[in-house]
Amino acid sequence: MDIILARHAETVFNAAARMQGHMAHTPLTRAGINQAEAMGAALAAAGTAAGRDLWVSPSGRTQQTAAIIGEHLQRDFFDWRPDKRLLEIDVGDWEGRYYADIVAETGPIVDAERRLFAVPPPGGEWFPAIAERLGDWLAGLDPARPVLAISHGITARVLRGLIVGGQDWHGVRVAADAPQGTVFHIRDGVESVLHTGTGVQGVRAA
Repeated sequence: MDIILARHAETVFNAAARMQGHMAHTPLTRAGINQAEAMGAALAAAGTAAGRDLWVSPSGRTQQTAAIIGEHLQRDFFDWRPDKRLLEIDVGDWEGRYYADIVAETGPIVDAERRLFAVPPPGGEWFPAIAERLGDWLAGLDPARPVLAISHGITARVLRGLIVGGQDWHGVRVAADAPQGTVFHIRDGVESVLHTGTGVQGVRAA
């Protein structure tokens, strides 16, 4: 299996430290646009993205990132296949709220060492559910067809964990964190970094 996996660029919610979750359609900041431009330029220069099936989370921030990357690759925006299984974690009742307000009400919600949610979002989903939907997406891919996918912070960590392994987190293998705008190349179970982004890390950037 040959997958290029990219994490979307910075959004206005990321910059403001507000929860986005799976369905918040939040636009990229100017810094985020620059990050997406750099991702597209790096992929075009690497020459490894040609002829790939294009997949994207249907959230606005991933589609905007994909549109910019696609221009660099001279691929039509409508070549991208939106798939809900690539969406970010559903943060339920936290969506749209400031991290600081949630912490003030409930106490710490993030494991600082792993940069992952330490408690399930109320009304949202948890890591086994994310792994299940991503495993279903992986199982449906044609292993003979190389892929370029644009997804999210936590989603990408779980997806990479399913393929290359990682640290156990509530029964799910989760790969190491990486800044927004980072692009990974996973081939035959081995991961390399094609481009390191300049965005923030951790769940604040999900």
